[in-house]
Amino acid sequence: MFIANNIVEVIQLMLAPGLLISACGLLLLGMNNKYSLVVNRIRLLNDEKRKLVDQSEESDTTLSDNVRLESISKQIEKLVYRVKLVKLAVQNYTVAVALFILTSILIGISYLFKMDNFQYLITIIFLLGMLLVLAGAVFAAYETKKGYEIINLEVDAE
Repeated sequence: MFIANNIVEVIQLMLAPGLLISACGLLLLGMNNKYSLVVNRIRLLNDEKRKLVDQSEESDTTLSDNVRLESISKQIEKLVYRVKLVKLAVQNYTVAVALFILTSILIGISYLFKMDNFQYLITIIFLLGMLLVLAGAVFAAYETKKGYEIINLEVDAE
């Protein structure tokens, strides 16, 4: 039976989603750091692009300048896509945290009001949270792959 017989069991049941909240918090911290780094890289590349364009208006552009401008444009395009992947990962992790919090609250409510019929709802909400964590991890992994492709663009341009 899902409903606990005493308060210690209820607290133990509520701790599992709580641990997942902490885990998601760490994942969110890492993804927010990635987000900041990618956005900063976009800004730096845009600044470099502006300088190269201004320079080309004042004098003739060299082949290396044209190659660099093309590389910057490709990198910015891929970095914008990367930011979208980070955003999706963050959204999934955030909604998962909300579902884990809801799971803990429902466990407490089901104990307080002796509601045995909440067990299926609680399980479904918990599983949805886990699926969202998985989706966030998939987006994060794909974002990492895209980051590697951008590095290859940078190296190939040189």
